[in-house]
Amino acid sequence: MKIVRRIGASPRQRGSATGQTCPDIFELSDGNFAVIGTDVTEALDTELPADAARADYERIVVISRDTLVRAKADIPEA
Repeated sequence: MKIVRRIGASPRQRGSATGQTCPDIFELSDGNFAVIGTDVTEALDTELPADAARADYERIVVISRDTLVRAKADIPEA
């Protein structure tokens, strides 16, 4: 599995002072997506709806609205 491309604007384009450490979304060679975000698993784990679950190896991460909105145009329809 490899990173194929960034989805959306880079951190620098979104206003990060260093352009290095910010939420990010990447498309992977297998068609999946990887997300860099803030780990909020402890804070939100008990807030998950009854029909949602998280495996021990999964984390709940938050990315900014701006990150996702700017990525929208790059996300494939299918």
